[in-house]
Formats: sequence, C-alpha cells, structure tokens
Amino acid sequence: MARETFQTLSEPMYYILLALITEQCGVDIMSRVEKISRGRITVGPGTVYALLDKFLTSGLIRETRVDGRRRSYVITDLGKEFLRKEQDRLHQMLHDGETRSEGELK
Repeated sequence: MARETFQTLSEPMYYILLALITEQCGVDIMSRVEKISRGRITVGPGTVYALLDKFLTSGLIRETRVDGRRRSYVITDLGKEFLRKEQDRLHQMLHDGETRSEGELK
C-alpha cells in the first residue's frame, strides 16, 4: 500500500522517515532532519505533523508513546523496507545519470 500511496518521496518525507530510525517526537524530528541533512532541509510543524499522519495511515511508522500532547513515533519494518527501496531507486537514478552523461554535464 505504501508504494502506491508514495510513488516517490520528497526530501522532507525521506528525511523524516530517516529520522524515525530511532524513536522521536515531532520537535525532535524537526531538529534531527536539519542535523542529518546538514542544514539543507528544514521542516516546520505543519509539514511534520501532516506527513506523520500520512505515514501512520500507510503503516510506515507507528506511535510509540503519548505523554500529554507529546507523541513519539518510530519507523516500522514496512517503513524500513520502503525506505530501502527508495534509497535503491535514488542510487539507480544517480548511476543512470553518471553513466549516461559520460562527462557531458561538466
């Protein structure tokens, strides 16, 4: 189901799933995305919580804790498999571009 829902991932989607390799709450996800992308990607609360809802519905993540308004999440096995497939797709795209362009882009 996840592959049909998300044909490809935007950078924020990719980095949010990557951040959820370890349990995180929304605020921690925002900070972690910025850190692992070395500041290239920043996500605000609206983006994070909208995507968390979509990922929950698709089974890519699960809620692990609720402490008042603070909720924590972690990636599921399905989410890890989806993330690996997306990484494979991105690697293939890079490989195709490198072998196809053969220095023509320099």
